[in-house]
Formats: sequence, C-alpha cells, structure tokens
Amino acid sequence: MSEFLAELIGTMILIIFGGGVVGGVVLKNTKAEGAGWIVITVGWGLAVTMGVYAVGNVSGAHINPAVTLGFAAVGEFPWSKVPMYITAQMLGAFIGGVIVFLNYLPHWKATKDTGAKLGVFSTDPAIRSPFSNLVSEIIGTFVLVMGLLFIGANEFTEGLNPLIVGALIVAIGMSLGGTTGYAINPARDLGPRIAHALLPIPGKGGSDWSYSWIPVLGPILGGIYGAVFYRAIFVSDFSVLFWVLSAVMAVILIGAANAELKKGETTADKVEEKIS
Repeated sequence: MSEFLAELIGTMILIIFGGGVVGGVVLKNTKAEGAGWIVITVGWGLAVTMGVYAVGNVSGAHINPAVTLGFAAVGEFPWSKVPMYITAQMLGAFIGGVIVFLNYLPHWKATKDTGAKLGVFSTDPAIRSPFSNLVSEIIGTFVLVMGLLFIGANEFTEGLNPLIVGALIVAIGMSLGGTTGYAINPARDLGPRIAHALLPIPGKGGSDWSYSWIPVLGPILGGIYGAVFYRAIFVSDFSVLFWVLSAVMAVILIGAANAELKKGETTADKVEEKIS
C-alpha cells in the first residue's frame, strides 16, 4: 500500500467512526439518539485509534493536515510529502462523509433540525464568536500535537500507542471540545463539509461556509505552534518560527480576550441604561 492510499484510508476510517457516532446521537429515530457528549467524545477517540491501527505502519497515520504540517515544521516529516499527504487526507475525509450519509439514509428525512444534520459532517460553535472560536481550535490542536510528541506518536503502531492517542482525543473532547466541537483537524471538518454541500440530503440547509475557515486555520496554527513549542521547550530549539508564532499567538489571544471583554462591557452598559 502506498502512503497516499494509507492516509486516504486512515482518514476515511476516522470520519466513518467519528461522523458516524455523531449521526447516531443527533439524528432522529436512531437507537443511539440522545446518547450525549460523552458517547461522541469516546467515539471520536476510538475513531482515531482505529485509523492509526489501520495505516500507522505504512504512513505514520497522520490523518490530519495539522499533524502533517506540525511535524514538517520541526523536521520530523519531509516537506516534499506534505501536499500528497494533505490531498489524501482531504479525499479520505470526503469519502468518509459520503459513507456516513449512506449509513443513515432513512434518518435524514426524519430529522428536521438542519443544524443537527450539518453537525454529523462538520463542527459549529456553541457560542458564535469568531476570535474566541479560533482560539479554542488553536488550543485544542496545540494540545493534540504536543501530546503526540509527548507520547512518541511518530511510532504509532508500537505497543499501545494508538490507544493512548485515542485517549488523548477523548481528553481533548471532554475538556476543551465543548466550545467548538473540537475539529482539531482541517480535513475532518472541510472534507465532510464539502460532502454535505454536494450530497442530496433532504432538508439539509446551508453548509455554514462563513464559519468554515475557523476549523481550518485554527488547527493549522495550533498544530504548527504545538510542534515548534515542544521543540523549543523540551529540546531547546528556539527557532525563528517559534518566536514569530509566539508573537502571532499573543496577538490572537489578547485580541480575543479584548473582544469578549468589550462585549461584556456593552451588555452591562445596556442593562444599566435600561435600569436608569
């Protein structure tokens, strides 16, 4: 098997299980309907585990452009292979989305909530606030890539590493994922979102393209920064990229905090005006 096919299949498996568990929980009249967030986070953790077990010995099972870019940024992966890996990941995610659609064929029509249907394919924020949503995706993917480097995830198929990686995904979902649905993977969100836009899903509504840049840009920034931060702090490799990204992260974090504080002040002012 080629590395291209391995990344395609690994990412496809990720979406089949990950999107599949969301479909089971949110679509009407499934036997798992209403099972809740814990089931979804565990399902995604196992989805990653299965994808890693399937193709880790062929491609390293990045199954995530943020991981590929992060590893390349610190010399753990050749830049020459990055376009091929990301193309395979995007195709695999799209195909996985199509398979999830086929699995739940009778349930799309039974489900009236267009947001629930889109949620099977892609993420959306609990509270829509672009700057803050971007920060959540950055933090989640930063922790992901840092975690992968902590546990030596470049040797996925040795011992229990795939299960440990799956546990990391569950931890991120339970602890940090409640804000945006924790895409932490551009392919995981964009590939199935494209599938949602193209598939003949009954009453599906829009694909929320105005939000779609956040689960792409956030994980890319977080993944690369997680890798260069690890190299800087644990290997004492303080590269130019580390300092540049540290400055960018500071601007984004301060900007997001400032934007939310201003919203709070505006709300308080309106309440005070009504009282007076």
